[in-house]
Amino acid sequence: MNEDLILDLLSGNILYLLGAVLLIIVILKGIKIVPQSEKYVVERFGRLHSVLGPGINFIVPFLDVARHKISILERQLPNATQDAITKDNVLVQIDTSVFYRILEPEKTVYRIRDVDGAIATTVAGIVRAEIGKMDLDEVQSNRAQLITRIQEAVETAVDDWGIEVTRAEILDVNLDQATRDAMLQQLNAERARRAEVTKAEGQKRAVELQADAELYAAEQTAKARRIQAEAEAYATQVVAKAIAENGLEAAQYQVALKQVESLNALGNGDGKQTIVVPAHALEAFGNAFNLLKGGK
Repeated sequence: MNEDLILDLLSGNILYLLGAVLLIIVILKGIKIVPQSEKYVVERFGRLHSVLGPGINFIVPFLDVARHKISILERQLPNATQDAITKDNVLVQIDTSVFYRILEPEKTVYRIRDVDGAIATTVAGIVRAEIGKMDLDEVQSNRAQLITRIQEAVETAVDDWGIEVTRAEILDVNLDQATRDAMLQQLNAERARRAEVTKAEGQKRAVELQADAELYAAEQTAKARRIQAEAEAYATQVVAKAIAENGLEAAQYQVALKQVESLNALGNGDGKQTIVVPAHALEAFGNAFNLLKGGK
């Protein structure tokens, strides 16, 4: 009896233990903790059931299976090089780099097998098409605009795959050696032309400045002559006015004043010269002195 009781107790404990273990397994199977950088695609009986986001999620144990674990971090495709022909028939090699991230894992999983390969092929085709619409000079000078157009075209193409293209970069535009030599010759010719234009403009500016200087000098000379003429005219008007108001005495007074000034100038020489004055000149000086006294 004791052995049967012990066996019954052991059997009951084992069943309880198995039940507890089964319960723990069910709980563990029904709880899915998804990391922040991932999303889980859950299938039920082989078909898409749901997509689990970051955090704690609950599913039906043994029926639901997290079949695909997809990283939602931004990814970078390996740098790719593809040949393209510009609108003006120049062969170029374009180095590109594309960054993307998965937004809708269910589309990425069930609509495309090789995501990286598909995006790389799409980018290559779009780059060739866009380069073919532009001349070489436009490709080199409008690189930012070209990148924007490529990114928009890629985003439209991969929209059905649940992917967002975050960045598209053109790392380099390579040319063959013959094209480089031709461009170098063109660049040297352009530099020589600009140098000649700059030299000609400098000479033209120098001539213009010289002409401006001569014109300014002529204007100043003319202005000085005009001022002198105005001064002489004013003096003549003053003398004429004095003669008109005071008669002949005013004129004789001015003549006598000039004669005295001339005599003083002769007397202020070195002191060794001899001055010979005619008799009629002495009489004239005497008259001038008398007029000056009368004027005073």
